[in-house]
Amino acid sequence: QSYTTSLNSSVLHYQYEHGRRYHAYREGVYSFPNDEREQDRLDMLSHIVRLACNSKLHQKEFPKDKPPRRILDVGTGTGLWAIEAGEVYPNAEVIGNDLSPIQPGWVPPNVVFEVDDVESDWPDRPPFDFIHVRYMCASIKDWPALVRRCYENTAPGGWVEFQDWARIYSQDNVASSDSSIVKMYDLLTEACDEKLGRMLWPGPKLKGWIEDAKFVNVTHKVVKIPLGTWPKAKTLKQIGALNLVQFLEGCEAYILAPFTRYLGWSAEECQLLLAKVRKEAKDKSLHFVSD
Repeated sequence: QSYTTSLNSSVLHYQYEHGRRYHAYREGVYSFPNDEREQDRLDMLSHIVRLACNSKLHQKEFPKDKPPRRILDVGTGTGLWAIEAGEVYPNAEVIGNDLSPIQPGWVPPNVVFEVDDVESDWPDRPPFDFIHVRYMCASIKDWPALVRRCYENTAPGGWVEFQDWARIYSQDNVASSDSSIVKMYDLLTEACDEKLGRMLWPGPKLKGWIEDAKFVNVTHKVVKIPLGTWPKAKTLKQIGALNLVQFLEGCEAYILAPFTRYLGWSAEECQLLLAKVRKEAKDKSLHFVSD
């Protein structure tokens, strides 16, 4: 099977369900929308993560006299990270891949986007100096295989950076067992992990998979991203405020397809739960946070 596909009409034949738009290439592999609402949310999430990571594009500090020359952004989404990488490293070749061709047309001349499925065979081409894999939760069937592919396609001395989520929780265990947010994520975990077979919370397992793939110089960092303005620290409060905005917009995107496709819910039942979730998310006393 080909790793890439040309931008022909078939990949633009998007699927529409309950007022949201979904990818066409390898239909059903990714359960979340790719419409403009979701693209705006993903860009906001990228900004939130940059703030949480001290405004760094990536954690690795490359020597100024030896910047990466070949960069791969796996699951590039809107292409925002790849575009910024192309601007920071103008002499590098930057490739971003995704199931959806939703990236902008005007990009730096050293940035290229591909429509592909990263769980298919990768092409025979020169290895990369830097591979960036962020937020592939609920997207991957075989995580150890993906990590091994990254290892096999990294040049000697190269670097791979993975970022993904752990389960959301109430920092002070304030949220009750009948919390609507807890219920939503319990059901979403069932839909993604058990029904779809694509893990929703791969973050805590990444270090083990990376070490098993024989990577060396492995470092592990946990970054906290609060939901809402409850933190006292100024930066965390700012991050939490932005995260609340993207969550209130994004919670519909999280559950509509997984719940209706795999759990037998109606769209109306989803909206009833979402109303409770949004109300609860605004409660400053619950102290929800994600790692």
